[in-house]
Amino acid sequence: MAKSGADEKILSYNDVVLRRSDLDILNGPNYLNDRIIEFYFSYLSSLFPSDDILLVPPSIAFWIKECPDPESLKDFMEPLHLSRRKLILLPINDNSDVCMAEGGSHWSLLAFDRNSNVFVHHDSSSGCMNEYHAKQVYKVTLPYTSSNATYKECPNTPKQVNGYDCGVYVLAIARVICQWYASSGTQDADTLWFSHLEQVTPSAVSVMRNDILGLIKGLMAAPKTVA
Repeated sequence: MAKSGADEKILSYNDVVLRRSDLDILNGPNYLNDRIIEFYFSYLSSLFPSDDILLVPPSIAFWIKECPDPESLKDFMEPLHLSRRKLILLPINDNSDVCMAEGGSHWSLLAFDRNSNVFVHHDSSSGCMNEYHAKQVYKVTLPYTSSNATYKECPNTPKQVNGYDCGVYVLAIARVICQWYASSGTQDADTLWFSHLEQVTPSAVSVMRNDILGLIKGLMAAPKTVA
């Protein structure tokens, strides 16, 4: 049976496969799914190639939060080499149902900076909807970082002005943090990237949604290299 148009594969980028339906999500005022966030995290990893930086895919961040077996989680976590990473970014979703693929209704971002020994949670909702979920990921992840880092909510996280752009805010803030780290991160342990968050405005987020769509279309049109 032929696949529907929405399921058609349109791009393979690193380990991420995007489908026609992902373009539809970016085209309209829609909540981002796991694949788009994983794609852009993979893109940021290519832009800022460093063994010090780890951008964790949504599926892995979800399993860190919801895995019921500590022993199997240990086997899962060790290949991530969290103890040697200087900057770790984890997308947080409010889904708690391991049987529901791509569930949930809100994204936020948890960032670990080793130099300042802190996990910072950025939630673009007005009421920090994902605080509980972010703290769960923090508690599970902390021992694997070989640190005694504290947890904090960032009070000046840019706030979304609609009910669907939380995922784009996650990507915009992740980009700001990676740019900060690449330029001056090791010198800014006290102030971190907070002053740079003023770049993340509602209009900038709207532009970014279109930019990601353009990025994907550009990669789709790029000549395929032959190994």
